[in-house]
Amino acid sequence: MQAHNMTRNMLVKGHILISSDYEEEAQKFEDDLKPFRVVKFVEENFKIEHAKLVTIEAYISESQTKYIVIAAKEFTDVAQNSLLKLLEEPPHNIEFIIISPTKSNLLPTVRSRLPILQTDTYNNTQELALNLARMDYKEVFAFLKQNARVSKNEAKVLVEAIFYRATVIDKLIVNENQLDIFDKAYRLLDLNSRPQSVLAMIIMSFARER
Repeated sequence: MQAHNMTRNMLVKGHILISSDYEEEAQKFEDDLKPFRVVKFVEENFKIEHAKLVTIEAYISESQTKYIVIAAKEFTDVAQNSLLKLLEEPPHNIEFIIISPTKSNLLPTVRSRLPILQTDTYNNTQELALNLARMDYKEVFAFLKQNARVSKNEAKVLVEAIFYRATVIDKLIVNENQLDIFDKAYRLLDLNSRPQSVLAMIIMSFARER
């Protein structure tokens, strides 16, 4: 995944998770996203008939966010093509989560419409003890102290986890300035900037005085 594209694509409603345990991850999402409604389509091979059911479900109006989880070992090209417009312009309050064992299962057109997360990013998010909507400077310093010695790759996973936490779990509207900060963070990490400094730049953009 191109890092600089990730932040732009995260404005789309949903994401792709790469995990070999697609059934287990689908159940984990259902448990973690409560009390929101989660509708799962878990198949060995996701076909056009399953895509049609997804489309019907997506257009059932909802007063709050409904998550449609599509998890499969394999996906037919016809089924994926039939969902492209839906993924690009999802109905109100609908978010899609696609779980696949490999990126190669998914068409480039599907991958271009949703951000891609690896399993370690999602699991790291679950352990991210931050409420970005109510975070103060004391919590910022505690987070930075906890992650003072992370490597460049670990910092990249944390950057994705923070963005996922902000947009999916805490339901924050990430402004243009914050998007640019996330964009810049990846470039700085690739240039071997100090990981703690990069994390500080991101996390401070969410902090509020109390």
